[in-house]
Amino acid sequence: MNLEILTPLGKTYSGEVIGVQLPGIAGSFEVLDNHAPLVSALKAGQLKILVEKNRNELYKIQGGFVEVLNNKVTVLVEGTEAV
Repeated sequence: MNLEILTPLGKTYSGEVIGVQLPGIAGSFEVLDNHAPLVSALKAGQLKILVEKNRNELYKIQGGFVEVLNNKVTVLVEGTEAV
């Protein structure tokens, strides 16, 4: 699936991934390939990108939103920082 992380300053991440773990306002959750459509608010916390089976990338994010539609995950946040 395709993941894009966008901030007011531009695109932080764009690429094919196998999953992403997100800090939702009601608790953390994971989005995997072929996930049902979803829109959710995000709180500040850690976002984990499952790039490959044994390779992850971590970002600290500020609050925002995520949209999952047609195997594309779009994360809109106030800011990001690679961990």
